Amino acid sequence: MSASLVRATVRAVSKRKLQPTRAALTLTPSAVNKIKQLLKDKPEHVGVKVGVRTRGCNGLSYTLEYTKTKGDSDEEVIQDGVRVFIEKKAQLTLLGTEMDYVEDKLSNLASCSYIFHPEFERQMPHLLITL
Repeated sequence: MSASLVRATVRAVSKRKLQPTRAALTLTPSAVNKIKQLLKDKPEHVGVKVGVRTRGCNGLSYTLEYTKTKGDSDEEVIQDGVRVFIEKKAQLTLLGTEMDYVEDKLSNLASCSYIFHPEFERQMPHLLITL
C-alpha cells in the first residue's frame, strides 16, 4: 500500500463585517402602544405570540395570544420595548410585513384589529387579525 501525501493550508480570515439583519416583522407606533396597553394588565406575560392555523377555504388564519415564554423555534422581534414572538409555521408568511393596529368603527370586519401589511403590498392582500 502506498501512502498518499495530502497538504492543507489554513489561513486566518480577517475581521468580517457583519451585515445588519432586517427584523422579520416591524410594528407601527399604534401597534406598539396597543400591545403595551394590553400587557400592562397581564404582568406575568412577556409579550404576544403570532401564529397561524389552517382554516376553511382561504387556507390560513392568523392568531394573536399572550405568551409567558419564548418557544424553541419562535422568532423574537423586540421593538420599542415590546416583544412579539412569531411561531415557526407563521414565519415565512409574515416575513417582511408591518404589524399595524387599527380602530375603525365603520368597518364591517371588526371594530379593532391588527393588520399585517406585506412588504410587497401590490402583490399580496392585507392580513387581518381581529380581537
